[in-house]
Amino acid sequence: MNQTERKASQEYQRLLAHRERKENWKKWGPYLSERAWGTVREDYSELGMAWDFFPHDHARSKTYRWNEDGLAGISDRYQYLCFAPALWNGQDPILKERLFGLTGPEGNHGEDVKEYYFYLDSTPTHSYMKMLYKYPHGAFPYTLLKEVNEIRTIDDFEYELLDTGIFDEDRYFDVLVEYAKADQDDILIRITITNRGHEAACCHLLPTVWFRNTWSWGYQSGPMGDVPEKPILRSAQAQEGQALVIAEHPKLGAYCLYGDGAPELLFTENETNFERLFNAPNLSPYVKDAFHRHVVNEEKGAVNLALEGTKAAAWYRGEVPAGGERTYQLRLTQSHLADPFQNFDRVFGQRLREADDFYAAIQRPGITGEEKRIHRQALAGMLWTKQFYYFNIEQWLEGDPRQPPPPHSRHQGRNHEWL
Repeated sequence: MNQTERKASQEYQRLLAHRERKENWKKWGPYLSERAWGTVREDYSELGMAWDFFPHDHARSKTYRWNEDGLAGISDRYQYLCFAPALWNGQDPILKERLFGLTGPEGNHGEDVKEYYFYLDSTPTHSYMKMLYKYPHGAFPYTLLKEVNEIRTIDDFEYELLDTGIFDEDRYFDVLVEYAKADQDDILIRITITNRGHEAACCHLLPTVWFRNTWSWGYQSGPMGDVPEKPILRSAQAQEGQALVIAEHPKLGAYCLYGDGAPELLFTENETNFERLFNAPNLSPYVKDAFHRHVVNEEKGAVNLALEGTKAAAWYRGEVPAGGERTYQLRLTQSHLADPFQNFDRVFGQRLREADDFYAAIQRPGITGEEKRIHRQALAGMLWTKQFYYFNIEQWLEGDPRQPPPPHSRHQGRNHEWL
């Protein structure tokens, strides 16, 4: 394409409108980390041992202070409201809500994520995005991966997820997550689960929406991280065959999450399970790991039957036939819609065509089709890994009003000079 044709593309026009602050097409994007446990910001230990202070095993039960995480998820640019799918194959000891990996001391080559996921496509405004995650049929080998890598030396190969045999005979699901924006605040979500195995297999899907906890730390309202007013998620009346969650936030405003197929709605609070982690009383009867306890452990009292809270999920259950697939549709929007899925396929098709036009305009003439695909997916990897990063160093050093003070060693340890 020439310069005139490039500027005529719809994606270029969205970028231009955003740059001129006429529209806000980048308000929503893949700003949710795939994993946030074990990071330095979440470390309040005496000796600065971040991986030990907040390990993967705590992530499902402990509220994050600085940012959230989820698998193939999105959030607004201030990460007030988050969305991500969770999975359960009926065999795992926990829900698959985030990426698992080895900490620095556990991996024979240091910190190492042990999952298979691929960022396939994205436009710069995230008007269209696509990501693939490969989820085994069998119980995820968390313990085996740690035990084998711990005994290997730096001169040995890493022991990878594929080496465990968990994917033998194609016993896994391809979980394809796609997003298409009908407008700046109107996001269509399509999740396709394909069974690559030769036998039918169970796969539960729990698309989850939740608020980053900004209300538990004891601050007055600030520009980004400190919102003391507690937001709320609640169930609302929907069309037959659908489910509806209303999200109300004092700064972000109100949103609707529609789920097609009449899933069961689950609600809890994004609050730490102190009882599990620290043998201390919980601040709320409903805590962050309630969906894990309800679905995996069958603890019926773990979720809030009043159908409200700060974390909610739409629970889809069922088998996926051998070689078959199941597709799920959701929509996160500020609008109240009579039929939220009426124009679903049309919007997805339109945004994908616009993405094709945009990349055709910026790719160098004469390169092969394979080179074009490699270039486009490489850019998708860069765009998908844009992250919300919030870190108030003064609050991190001094501690929060409603939390125990950090150890005194904090003022001589990592990052103290950042002040």
